[in-house]
Amino acid sequence: MTTAIADVQALEARHVLQTYRRAPVTFVRGNGVRLYDAEGREYLDLLSGIGVASLGHAHPGLARALAEQSQTLIHTSNLFYHPLQGQLAERLADLSGLPRAYFCHSGSEAVEACLKFARRYWFTRGEPRIEFIALEESFHGRTFGSLSVTSDEHYRAPFPPLLAGVRFVPPNDPAALHAAVSTSTAAVIVEPIQGEGGVRPLTPAYAAAIMEACGRTGALLVADEVQSGLGRTGYPFYAAAIGLKPHLVSVGKALGGGVPIGAALIGDEVAHTISFGDHGSTYGGNLLACRAALCVLDELVGGGLLAHIGRLGRRIEQRLRAMSAVHPIIKEVRGAGLIWGLELTRDASPVVPAALARGVVVNRTAETVVRLLPPLVITMDEIDEGLSRLDAALEAVESDGGSTV
Repeated sequence: MTTAIADVQALEARHVLQTYRRAPVTFVRGNGVRLYDAEGREYLDLLSGIGVASLGHAHPGLARALAEQSQTLIHTSNLFYHPLQGQLAERLADLSGLPRAYFCHSGSEAVEACLKFARRYWFTRGEPRIEFIALEESFHGRTFGSLSVTSDEHYRAPFPPLLAGVRFVPPNDPAALHAAVSTSTAAVIVEPIQGEGGVRPLTPAYAAAIMEACGRTGALLVADEVQSGLGRTGYPFYAAAIGLKPHLVSVGKALGGGVPIGAALIGDEVAHTISFGDHGSTYGGNLLACRAALCVLDELVGGGLLAHIGRLGRRIEQRLRAMSAVHPIIKEVRGAGLIWGLELTRDASPVVPAALARGVVVNRTAETVVRLLPPLVITMDEIDEGLSRLDAALEAVESDGGSTV
């Protein structure tokens, strides 16, 4: 490790709050799907900043749009109009079928907004409901509301009391869902693919059970598409692909291509119950963030990325299933499009440094799952190259008994 890199890590250790356990790599630049560290080493990025760098790194169109906007106007606050929020909201409405958008900075804040709007809906109707039904293995964020509907005790344990009236049911268990959802339920909140929970897709049969339960009780449906939405699966939103028709959708991560922006997408039935002042965000939907998001959507729709992702998803699945046939450590392959999880027979932690040592970036989630979220612009050749490196990392972990890189 050079002195300069050691200085970066030492400075963080002294002054940055230690809420993240970082890998000992300092990235300094990127180009497309490739990252480069401070010592000049190259890595294929199969994680894209946990699904954020949707257009890869240093995308020319995004860089140009941000430079132009920053030289014109960045922020005015939501006390005034600007020309980009309405354009972005219209584009998101066209993709989602939900006609209104509320803009914020992150997926967690988008979930928080959805929870507030669900409560407000029932308050406006004069029949307050406070109960939320969420799924086991869920992750919706770390703010108090989003944390309250996140099931993992690792995240929840230090912070009670959280929101009252939250119940968790097993995913893909229609009977348990049917028993839990009632006329006291304000909303059911689900991830169409549980990302942090181990890349676990909900089944169409379970989606049908959710729709039945919400229809029977009047409960609203919130689809958390922060990780699965905006083309990640080859569909604009994965909820529609499995038959869900949500009243509210939370988005973030990929929307800004790296610029912080989130949004709650809202159907008219709920939107008509919201009043001025019910929620707000000083930075939400500023010109720079909206310009970035419009660039991402231009590439996603006009640039043909959706069809591209569908083709790539089939290639990734083929390669991953071939890897599972030769690696006893792989228990199951799950995912769609460009979101995949390899569930292992043991803790997946050793795979991450083994992959880094071979020049590929992945991460571990749900203890035993290796997660892949490559940039949406990745090519077929880059997939093959990255998965070959990951294959070598898995082989090394198997050979070493999971203890070394």
